[in-house]
Amino acid sequence: MTKSYVITPAAGKRLIGKAVAAHAAIGEALESGTIVIIAGTTDGYVAEEILRGLGEAGIFDRRRFFRGITLPPGQPTTETGRLADERRFPGDVVIVQGVWQQGKTIADVADALKEGDVVVKGANAVNLAQRRAGILIGDPKGGTIALALQASMGRRVRLLITAGLEKRVDADLDTIAALLNAPGAKGPRFWPVAGEMVTELEALSMLTGARVELVAGGGVHGAEGSVWLAVSGNEEQERSAQMLLASVACEPPFA
Repeated sequence: MTKSYVITPAAGKRLIGKAVAAHAAIGEALESGTIVIIAGTTDGYVAEEILRGLGEAGIFDRRRFFRGITLPPGQPTTETGRLADERRFPGDVVIVQGVWQQGKTIADVADALKEGDVVVKGANAVNLAQRRAGILIGDPKGGTIALALQASMGRRVRLLITAGLEKRVDADLDTIAALLNAPGAKGPRFWPVAGEMVTELEALSMLTGARVELVAGGGVHGAEGSVWLAVSGNEEQERSAQMLLASVACEPPFA
């Protein structure tokens, strides 16, 4: 029996965090490899869930776990999309053989990453049909995705790309890149990226085995940016999905 659920952006971030933490590649890398969770608002939830499993979530604060950030008009950021005061930026979350290397960033470990390691990186756009994501670029050297792709394409490091469904776009990502990266254009640049996508669709399916479809979106009074997901499967899968979604339903908005 198919049942539909409304998922807020914050609940979606929590769901994605739980799914990435349960990913088989993450479990293997915790035992014998390196995990790099690149700072971003969605990946703050990923870091919380993984660090909770290591017993270290209590000392992690995701409120400044980002570089570039999108804020409402009237709340200014720098030309590169960052906050003017970054003194509370904690660095990325780098975990080596199950030990959190506090204060480290991807730049500290990028050259040493190898097959079997995992990089988790958020995105700003996702084309569900193309199974690709796009990342807004403020750094003139390409930012953290440039380092992640060196490891992914050069040494087969697994790249998990996290993005909530509120970031979905229909246009071809290469067309968007040509538009935003053209000489004379203003604002951030745009980098289309292929990797293993984890949206709410994949997250819920990974955690329950159910079939999940995006069927509607939108809302008001705190439900802005929400999506409706239709879930179907056998009785156990549907029950598991209902319990999981109930557990994240009241996730407070990002602050």
